[in-house]
Amino acid sequence: MTRAAVIAGARPNFVKIAPLLRAMRADGIEALFIHTGQHYDRAMSDELLADLGLAEPDINLGVGSGSHASQTARVMTAFDSWLDEHAVDQVVTVGDVNSTLACTLVAAKRSTPVAHVEAGLRSFDRTMPEEINRLVVDALATWLFTPSADASANLLAEGADSSRIHMVGNIMVDSLLASLDLARSSPIREELGLEGRFGLVTLHRPALVDDATVLRAVVAALHEIGTRLPLVFPVHPRTRQRLEANDVVVDPRKLRLVDPIGYLAFLRLESEAALVLTDSGGVQEETTVLRVPCLTLRENTERPITITHGTNRLVGLDPARICEGAMLALNGDIPRRRPPLWDGKTSERIVGILRDGIPEMSWVPPDAVGAAIQRTIGGQESE
Repeated sequence: MTRAAVIAGARPNFVKIAPLLRAMRADGIEALFIHTGQHYDRAMSDELLADLGLAEPDINLGVGSGSHASQTARVMTAFDSWLDEHAVDQVVTVGDVNSTLACTLVAAKRSTPVAHVEAGLRSFDRTMPEEINRLVVDALATWLFTPSADASANLLAEGADSSRIHMVGNIMVDSLLASLDLARSSPIREELGLEGRFGLVTLHRPALVDDATVLRAVVAALHEIGTRLPLVFPVHPRTRQRLEANDVVVDPRKLRLVDPIGYLAFLRLESEAALVLTDSGGVQEETTVLRVPCLTLRENTERPITITHGTNRLVGLDPARICEGAMLALNGDIPRRRPPLWDGKTSERIVGILRDGIPEMSWVPPDAVGAAIQRTIGGQESE
């Protein structure tokens, strides 16, 4: 029997591994749920596990928070020690968090095959720590499971062997579609007293919330939108701390701050919102599947298919652009198509490929890339 370590470090990872664990176990794979403890709020983790129908992790490495370097190092050390006593045939990682990078590095150095789910996503912005994680993980992983054609194209452009690349669709959609009926029975909307049309806000990225000037400007834009559409904002603890530390005044009549809510409750609000404003990659994908207009408050996105095929529009951090985008979205000026293979069957496709075994591949760049390298070397040697 194949034995696999399936890694989750942050709460969004739970959403991605839940359907994969079920599919792997149904296929006879001994899939061990390894929680690194990168996100360590016990109450929030327990609620999410319950919402997703996930059992407790087989092991929680309990690494906690810290700088990117220290957290990555602690995950590496803890996972390496665990592998000393628990041999596995493969390691499955998802997304782009520090735990994904750390466990991939450990496995690669042990010559243990790694499967990366959500491979090939690129923002082309190396100031984002997640972008560095994506690049390194994709360079080392054996199987590269991509959610979309653009992600596969990115990997080919970087010289990845095509035998490693498999476009399987979006794993997050498996959880979303499986949970949607249950989410619609959540009482969250009644508890918040939301009647009629409303908008939903999520903001957490450092580029937005850590810059006091940017944060104030974005809140001002949200206030402007809130005069036309009530906005509800489940506030990430870190974002709330930045609002308070920078004395950013929020008008509750226009922008209603609420505590973080569970996966099912959030899914109901998201599915029924007239507009979502976010800086989250996952929310860009979810709104695309739900066909809900979405504005991404960032200058770039690693999920461009949500723009070309979905309901997402990139508006940056300029208040005027944000307000203009909101008015266009509310007037229905956004296409609503679902990308190919975002159908809830991604986990099944992944398990089928893993069942076929390790691909025959080369870590040497393809001929065209290799030829370019040789030309460069030849030119240097002739000087």
